[in-house]
Amino acid sequence: MDFYNKNVLVCGIARSGISAAILLKDIGANVTIQDIKRYEDIEDINEIKFIEKKGINLYLGKNPEKHLIDKMDIMVVSPGLPLNLDFVQYSFSKIPVISEIELAYLNCKSPIIAITGTNGKTTTTSIMGEILKNYKNTYIVGNIGIPFSEEVIKINKDDIAVIELSSFQLETIYKFKPNIACVLNITPDHLNRHKTMENYVLAKEKIFKNQNENDFLILNYDDIHCRNMASKTKSNIMYFSINEKIMRGAYLEDNYIYINNEKFIDTNMINIIGKHNMENVMASILMSLAFNVPLDIIKKGLMNFCSIEHRIEYVLTKNNVDYYNDSKATNIDATIKAIDAMKKPIYLISGGSEKNSNFIPMIEAFGNKVKHLIIIGEVKNRIAKDCKNLGFLRYTIKDTLLDAVKFCYESAKDGDCVLLSPACASFDMFKDYKERGKLFKEYVKKLKE
Repeated sequence: MDFYNKNVLVCGIARSGISAAILLKDIGANVTIQDIKRYEDIEDINEIKFIEKKGINLYLGKNPEKHLIDKMDIMVVSPGLPLNLDFVQYSFSKIPVISEIELAYLNCKSPIIAITGTNGKTTTTSIMGEILKNYKNTYIVGNIGIPFSEEVIKINKDDIAVIELSSFQLETIYKFKPNIACVLNITPDHLNRHKTMENYVLAKEKIFKNQNENDFLILNYDDIHCRNMASKTKSNIMYFSINEKIMRGAYLEDNYIYINNEKFIDTNMINIIGKHNMENVMASILMSLAFNVPLDIIKKGLMNFCSIEHRIEYVLTKNNVDYYNDSKATNIDATIKAIDAMKKPIYLISGGSEKNSNFIPMIEAFGNKVKHLIIIGEVKNRIAKDCKNLGFLRYTIKDTLLDAVKFCYESAKDGDCVLLSPACASFDMFKDYKERGKLFKEYVKKLKE
């Protein structure tokens, strides 16, 4: 796709949209950036002034009208923009509508490793960064927080781009083709946008739709949705599993990770906890091997890696009670995995904004591990109702995260742990999951000795 001298509309003025607009301007496009926010409501006004100086047109305070779209050759949509909006649907009938990821891919010179899944994407992407930094000049981009389009001009053919991809980013890709792709797992999430699990899975499958027999696809053998993907691609399949012995791939047995049926590394040498994290580690090993990274470099990277912020992140211990920040657990499956990873009785803080999630599997996973549930946020009454229906009555509803932390501090006993693992998005009370996790850590650190 040639962008030179083309009229391009970028929808969304968050970081990825701004990065896309700047990239387009730099490669010779005539760019307009649009957002429903008014000029005076934009948080980073310096960023807006910068893009104005670049000669990028602003269209703010409303959705694009048909007469504007009719003047465009291409539209680039930010991942947070629902595709069922009327102006987006109209655009689909008139011009190519692509993602910021697709735009960057079309301007990328290097090989690409792409990672998706419901949970574990950021951890796995970060592990890959730790491994590859000792092997290649590596760019870690995408859903992890750095837009691909922000970095792509710097990326040379001898470098490597590792991209974390959400289902939202994958919805509007067409030619995107990673050399190595990985699907970690598929569990219900974002059904308020995708409507059905089938649509959600189809979005995830786009990560490998353009791969061929020269490419690699890493899949979770234990996840039926992932395993079914093997019949839908021409690429070379490599599996990982925590339940089965995989002769060509990776598996976990007796605290050791095996690669192609040979013992590779003791999991006690790796500084992250939980079986779900061993899945992330095995996926990273297989992607590294597919990229011909030497075994000693892979092992060094694994041993040097530490847990990422907001993902089962140890905060501190007070009065012999451990506090963990798992704010990045924005869906049910992530919280279930966090519960499973804990070794002590849990005071669990959950709740947040509505995503049409089913909380029953989470409550059923409490077993004897969750000593008490503290519920906050928009969905608190729905979670409480599910608890009652299942006979789990050890719960307390609190109005704020601070109140929840104070309750845990006053109630947890010697040898317990406190786990913030919301199983929900954060937008009812916070800017994002990062703000939620940061505040949790601040509140914990201010607790009385």
